[in-house]
Amino acid sequence: MALLLEHWSQIRGKAKYDDRAWFFSLFFVIILDTRLLRVFMSIDDVLLEAEDKMEKSVEKTRMELASLRSGKANPEMISNISVEAYETHMKLKDLAAITAPDVNLLVVQPWDLTLVEAIRKAIEESKLGFNPVVDAKIIRIPIPPLSEERRMELIKVARKISEEGRVGIRAIRRHSLEELKKLGKEAHISEDEVERAEKEIQKLTDLYIEKVDKLLEVKEKDLLKV
Repeated sequence: MALLLEHWSQIRGKAKYDDRAWFFSLFFVIILDTRLLRVFMSIDDVLLEAEDKMEKSVEKTRMELASLRSGKANPEMISNISVEAYETHMKLKDLAAITAPDVNLLVVQPWDLTLVEAIRKAIEESKLGFNPVVDAKIIRIPIPPLSEERRMELIKVARKISEEGRVGIRAIRRHSLEELKKLGKEAHISEDEVERAEKEIQKLTDLYIEKVDKLLEVKEKDLLKV
């Protein structure tokens, strides 16, 4: 704060004959001094940020679980495969239409036909166990039935993905609690308000971990379905 006031005094002295210049100079000094940002934060800001990050963590878990193949064709199995295109790497879903005309087949229709071979190669090398076949302008991907052993392996992977999701949510909780403590000290918020906010953070944590658990439950049932 002392450093901020020193900068402000210097600017005020230079701009004492121009009130508008003084006002805007002070405004930019305040904006640039990141130490003041926390003063303008509120408990609601911390809660909203925590909820937003937890929601994104759950969505990431959902997408990763969806990419695990089951016995039924699902476009999300391959939608996030990385494809080398246009001198960079892009997700397959951004390069082609992916459909499941029946339970044992996926069809990929590239929007740019020059990428057919690159897409086929990316699918084949994705370690998902698929054997894509180019058929003129489209790529067909047969979905073979899963063996019992493979189903058990995929369930282990699904549980690992879910645990990573839970760990991510708990990390968000930990960060949010630290922010609340700092806010209590620097923004003069009462201990009671901080404690109430901490309880809200815990409620959010429990809610989003429950969502991850539900995603895992659904995925396990899907993988065990013959």
